[in-house]
Amino acid sequence: MNHPTPHRLAPAESLINRELALLAFQRRVLAQADDDSVPLLERLKFLCIVSSNLDEFFEIRVAGLKEQMRSNTLLPGGIRPQALYDEVCQEVHGIVAEQYALLNDIILPTLASEGIVFLRRPLWNEAQRAWIRQYFEDEVMPVLTPVGLDPAHPFPRVLNKSLNFAIELEGRDAFGRNCTAAIVQAPRSLPRVIRLPKELTGVDYGFVFLSSVLHAHVSELFTGMSVLGCYQFRVTRNSDLFVDEEEVKDLRKTLQGELQQRNYGDAVRLEVADNTSPQITDFLLQQFGLEREELYRVPGIVNLVRLMQVPDWVDRPDLKYPPFTASLPKGLEKRVNLFDAIRKQDILLHHPFQSFNPVIDLLKLAADDPQVLAIRMTVYRTGNDSVLMEQLLRAARKGKEVNVVVELMARFDEEANINWAAKLEDAGAHVVYGVFGYKTHAKMLLILRREENEDGTSQLRRYVHLGTGNYHPRTARFYTDFGLMTTNPEIGDDVHEVFKQLTGLGHAQSHMHLLQAPFLLQPGIVAAIDAEATNARAGRKGRIIAKMNALMEAGTIQALYEASQAGVEIDLIVRGPCALRPGIKGLSENIKVRSVVGRFLEHSRIFHFHADGEEKLYLSSADWMDRNFFRRIEIAFPVLDPKIKRRVMREGLQCYLSDNSQAWELDGESGSYFKRSTRGARRSAQEWLMKEIGGA
Repeated sequence: MNHPTPHRLAPAESLINRELALLAFQRRVLAQADDDSVPLLERLKFLCIVSSNLDEFFEIRVAGLKEQMRSNTLLPGGIRPQALYDEVCQEVHGIVAEQYALLNDIILPTLASEGIVFLRRPLWNEAQRAWIRQYFEDEVMPVLTPVGLDPAHPFPRVLNKSLNFAIELEGRDAFGRNCTAAIVQAPRSLPRVIRLPKELTGVDYGFVFLSSVLHAHVSELFTGMSVLGCYQFRVTRNSDLFVDEEEVKDLRKTLQGELQQRNYGDAVRLEVADNTSPQITDFLLQQFGLEREELYRVPGIVNLVRLMQVPDWVDRPDLKYPPFTASLPKGLEKRVNLFDAIRKQDILLHHPFQSFNPVIDLLKLAADDPQVLAIRMTVYRTGNDSVLMEQLLRAARKGKEVNVVVELMARFDEEANINWAAKLEDAGAHVVYGVFGYKTHAKMLLILRREENEDGTSQLRRYVHLGTGNYHPRTARFYTDFGLMTTNPEIGDDVHEVFKQLTGLGHAQSHMHLLQAPFLLQPGIVAAIDAEATNARAGRKGRIIAKMNALMEAGTIQALYEASQAGVEIDLIVRGPCALRPGIKGLSENIKVRSVVGRFLEHSRIFHFHADGEEKLYLSSADWMDRNFFRRIEIAFPVLDPKIKRRVMREGLQCYLSDNSQAWELDGESGSYFKRSTRGARRSAQEWLMKEIGGA
C-alpha cells in the first residue's frame, strides 16, 4: 500500500531515538512513585503503571527491535539494531532496579507503618499459617495442575505474562519415575494478593502474596517427593498481531484466529525471583530461547501490575488523591434537551474535569427521539462493558439507521471490539471495519435529525460530537481530553464526507474545516508551521503552542527546526516520547519541550498557530507521528467559537506552560528530562483545573 510521504525529513542525528524516549517517559512516571508529596497508595499505583507500561514496551517495541536485529537492517542514523538493543536493555535494567528498591525500601515499609502490611512467609504466626493452609486447600490446590518434566511431559506452553513456578525435585513418583523438575502454572482466576482477616493480623489490612502461599505448600503437590526449590518466573512474549493484507479475506475471522496465538508469541523477556537457582535460570533461558541480558532478576513478586488492585481494597481516603466531582458546562446543569442546547451554541467538554455524561446522554436521547433518523459513530476503544455501545444497540433495535465504524485492530482491544461488532450486527446495525491498512482512530459521532421550521417546512440537521479521546466512560475519568458538540453545518458536512469514505468507496474530498489523515493532516500542519516561519522572517510575530502525547514524525520536526531558525517562538507540551531536540544552538534554540505527568493521564492534542493574528486552534485525535499522519484515519478539527477558543487556550495550554509542579523539561543535548524547580507560588495545571472547572 502506498502511503503519503513528507516532503522533507529531519536528519537522523538531530532526533532522539523512540525507544529511548519511551523509557525516559517511564522514568518520569517512576518519579511520581518516588515523590512523597503524592499520596502513598497513589505512589503504589504509579509503581504498578511503570510495570504495565514496560510490559507493553517489551511486547511491542522490544519485539519489533528483535525482528530488526534478525534482519540486521541499519536504523536511522546508521545505528545497528544490536547496539540500540544493548542500550535499551541497560536502561530497562536500571529502571527495574530503581523500581524494586523503591517498593522494598520505601513503599512497603511506609504502608506497613499505616497498617497496610504484606506479611512475609518467615514471619507468619501459627494462626496465620493455619488460615493460609486452609485457603490453599480450599481455593488454590484444586485449580493447580503441576506438570512433571520428562519425555512424556515436555516443557508446557507458558502463557504471555502469566505467573509460573519452576520446581526442583528429588525422588520418584507413584510410577517409579525419577523426576527432577516440574512446572506449576498459576491460573489467572486466582488472586495474586490475598487479604487475611483483621483478627489474625492485628492490622487494618493484612495481605499475603499468592506466591508465598504456594511456596509454603508446594510440597503437597508432590506427595512422597522432596522439593528442593520453588521459584517464580514470568515470560513476556511478542504480542503484535500480523495480518497479511494480500491474503486476508475476512478481517474479523482472521483476527479471531490471530488472537488465539497472541499469548504464545516469541519470548522477549524472562523475569525470575532473585533467589532462583543458576541451574533453573539457565534451564528457563534455554527453553525460551533467550540470552542472559534478557533475564530480569527481581527482589520480590515478578508481576507488580497485580498490586494495582490493592488501593481499591483499602478504605483509606487520607492515602489517596482527594475526590472531586466532575462538573457540567453552563447551560447543562439543569435538565435541558441536549439538541436544543447544542443548536443554541457549541458545547465544549473538558474531561475529566467536566463530566462525560453529556456524551452518553446525547446518544441516549438520539436512540429515543423519533425525529432522529440515523446515527454514525467510530469505535476505537470503548471497553467490554460500554453504556455507549448499549445505546447504539438500543437505537438499532428501535429501527434507527445505525452505522458504526469499528476498528478491529485497536491494539489489546481487538477482542472487545470484535464482540461489539457481532452484537451490533445482530441488532441490525451496519458495521464496517474502516479501510484495511489504515486504523480508524478519529473520534466522531454524527446524529441526523429531521426538524420542523417555524414555517411548517422541515429540514435535516446534523449534530456532531468530535473528541480527542476515546468513547470510553471509564478512561474519561482519568484521561484529560476535549470534546466538542456542534451543529455547525460545514463541520457536519465534513464529518459526513469522512463517514462516506469509511463506509463506501470513492475519492477523498477536500474539507471546508477538517484536516484529515492520511491525506492533508501532515501537509496541513507543516503548512501552518511554515506560515509562522514566513511571518517571522517578514518581521511579524511567529508563535506555535502544541500539546500531544508523542512527537516523532521527522518531516514535521524538520519544519519546526526551520521555524525556530526563522525566529518563531515554539512551546511543545509532549507527555510521552519526543524525538525533537530543543534548545540546540543554530537548530532549535527557540523551541522548548515540556512533559506534564500527574494524577491524570495527559491525552488531549491541541495545535495553536498565531497565524498573523487569526489565532488558528485545532483539536485532534492525532499525535505528530508517522503512524497517525500516514497509516491512520485521523482528523484535526478547528475551534471556531471565540469564547470556546479562549477556554481551550486557557485550560489546555496556558496553565500547562505555567506549571512548576508536575512539569519536566527536555534537555536537547542529552535527551534527558529535568524537573522544573518550583520558584514562587506552586502551580499545578491539573490541580488548578480541578478547582477552576471540576468542582474540587
